[in-house]
Amino acid sequence: MERTLSIIKPDGVARGLIGTVVKRFEENQIRIIAMKMLRMTKQQAQAFYAVHRERPFYDSLTDFMSSGPIVVMVLEGEKVIEKNRTLMGATDYRKAAEGTIRREFATDIEKNIVHGSDAPETAAFEIGFFFSRFEILNG
Repeated sequence: MERTLSIIKPDGVARGLIGTVVKRFEENQIRIIAMKMLRMTKQQAQAFYAVHRERPFYDSLTDFMSSGPIVVMVLEGEKVIEKNRTLMGATDYRKAAEGTIRREFATDIEKNIVHGSDAPETAAFEIGFFFSRFEILNG
């Protein structure tokens, strides 16, 4: 079983899309084994997105991600990283496939509702950033 991190971003929470996103996971046999709502500080957002520090969008991304509550989840399932990324759709919602979360609900490239880990190594770091091993269901 593979694990990944999913975040419902501040725009998704503010627009009342938590249930919609969770339902998509459940409909696609993706198990949620940990979930919580929190609000990152700017410093926490900078640490989480440190890999993008040199990118031009880093400041606006970390401002946005610390602008309101988020929902972080650990997802588990067969090929769950790939499955979640398919459900989310392309980062640029205009290029996302029909029926994906971003295509249906995103309003711009940054306010694109969800985040998901892109590889097993990234998932391990991101899960550990938000969750202790005591907060994640086993079995």
